[in-house]
Amino acid sequence: MSSSDNTNYDINLSDGVITFKNINTTLGFVRYNEAAEVEYIFVNPMFRRQGLAKKLLSIVEKKTKIKPTPQNPISPLGEKLFKINKQVIN
Repeated sequence: MSSSDNTNYDINLSDGVITFKNINTTLGFVRYNEAAEVEYIFVNPMFRRQGLAKKLLSIVEKKTKIKPTPQNPISPLGEKLFKINKQVIN
């Protein structure tokens, strides 16, 4: 599956949660609030480095019309994601 291919997984949208799932497993999900503060973001290690976290954050931004920001505490990997995502968006 390439980073631009969303045909191999379903996107489930609900209030405050976006989930990417395929027939076998959850690929990733994000939990956020109405202020676009990301409470938790996870991508299954088998599907990392395919742009899924960036896609999740992009959907959060589209739904809230606000650029997502992390809630504290933030992990080192989360800091890296938001730093990279900030560079991509700007």
